[in-house]
Amino acid sequence: MSEAVGSKEEVSALARGLALLKTIGMAAAPMGNRDLADTTGIPKATVSRLTATLVGAGYLRQSRDSERFSLGPALLDMSSRYLRHFDLRTVARPHLTELSEFAGASIHMGVRDDLDLLVIDSLRPRSALISSRIEVGSRLSITTSAAGRAYLAALPRPERNVLLEQIRIETGENWHAVAPRLMAGIEEYDRLGYCSSFGEWHPHIHALGFALQGPRGERYGLSCGGPAYLLPKEVMLERVAPRLLEVARRISAEAGTITRD
Repeated sequence: MSEAVGSKEEVSALARGLALLKTIGMAAAPMGNRDLADTTGIPKATVSRLTATLVGAGYLRQSRDSERFSLGPALLDMSSRYLRHFDLRTVARPHLTELSEFAGASIHMGVRDDLDLLVIDSLRPRSALISSRIEVGSRLSITTSAAGRAYLAALPRPERNVLLEQIRIETGENWHAVAPRLMAGIEEYDRLGYCSSFGEWHPHIHALGFALQGPRGERYGLSCGGPAYLLPKEVMLERVAPRLLEVARRISAEAGTITRD
């Protein structure tokens, strides 16, 4: 951690506080100071001071009669403010709603967070028989999801190479199995303008992924998909894909950006 945040104490304290928030946010249940210290490697005495500060600021909530913490309401307010500043969401939503209704598919828009896409918007068609478990705040793996592969493929080559190296390090011995699928996704995106995932992210889900760029250069990965039995491969490729590409072009034109570099 010291290498990542530098030598200034105030920078180190901030980085440690953020590390605690991320750890608690990803946990399946509230965590105590000892659990946080063991997970992050931060000394328990420091963890105790940080959690007390974060509780006081509203970023953490302490469980009653225990020393366990969950995320606090101040983070929800910050997240709402964050989402309201996404210009592209306002531009894209009408077009994505049209695509969702046309395809009978769910649409998810995500931004990169480490090696995942964090979903910031989710749309479902009115005709949906089954509700998707993907909500705002869900994560889509860059390596296995259609949206993630499209995001990767749309990056400028230097940024793409950096992300590929991060994935290689993270996957370790599994890299030899992951790499061919990622390279195939990049080739597919370069050739067709989208990436497909037929049962890879989830065995019963079919999806097409594409990428968008916002007016300030921010990048998004999007998926259009649903249950495989409702959206078989041939329907996705022959009926949905052409409309998806048209929608992507319209959004990019309206935003004053392009979808591919």
